[in-house]
Amino acid sequence: MPIRDNKLARLAQERKAQQARKGNLAVDSPPTVDEQLKRLDDDIRKLKIEFDIYFNGASKRPPYDTKNRVETMIKRLGDDRTLTFAQRYLYNTLASRYTAFRELWRRTMQGREEGRDAAAAMRATARDEASRVESHEIFTGMDAHKDVARVRQLYDALIEAKTKCGEPTEDLSFPRFHHLVATKTDNLKERLNCDSVRFSVDVEGGRVSFKVKGE
Repeated sequence: MPIRDNKLARLAQERKAQQARKGNLAVDSPPTVDEQLKRLDDDIRKLKIEFDIYFNGASKRPPYDTKNRVETMIKRLGDDRTLTFAQRYLYNTLASRYTAFRELWRRTMQGREEGRDAAAAMRATARDEASRVESHEIFTGMDAHKDVARVRQLYDALIEAKTKCGEPTEDLSFPRFHHLVATKTDNLKERLNCDSVRFSVDVEGGRVSFKVKGE
C-alpha cells in the first residue's frame, strides 16, 4: 500500500477513536451516592438561604420547588440499602438538619399567618430550638488530616449551633477549624495513647461548647 494510503488510513482511525471518546464523554453517568449526598448538603444550604430571603420580605413566594426537590432526594437516599455506614451516618446528619430547619420554617410560617413579625418569630424560634438541643454531632476515630468531609460536618454543626444561639462565627474559618481539630486529635492520641477521639458540639443553656475526649 502506498505511504499516502497508510497515512490516510491512520488519520481515519484516529478520527474514529476521537469520535468514540467524545461519544463516551457525552453519556452522563448516574451520580454516585457520595455525589448525591454532597448535592443534598448543597441543596439544604440553598433552601435555608431561600427561606431566609422569603421571610425577610425579598421574595413573594416560598421556595417550595427547592423544598420538594430536597424532600424527594432525602426519601430516595433513605430507601437506598447500598449506603455504607459512613454514608448512612452522613445521610442521617443531613436528614436531621433538614428536619430541624423544616420545623423552624413551619413555626415561622405559622407566626406570619397569625400576624406576628416573621423575623422576630424566626429569631425566637431559633433561640428556643437552640436552648433545647443538648448535643448536635459526635465524631470518633477519624483521621482529621485526611477525612475532610467529616471535619466539615463537625464544622457545619458548630457554625449552625453558634448561629442559632446568636454567637459570632466570623473569626472561625473552616481552614482554621480544620487545623485546630487535626492538632487536637494528634495531641490527644499521643498524650493518652488512645486510638480514637470523640468530638461533640453541645448546647447548654443557650451557650455552645465544643468538646473533645480521647477514647
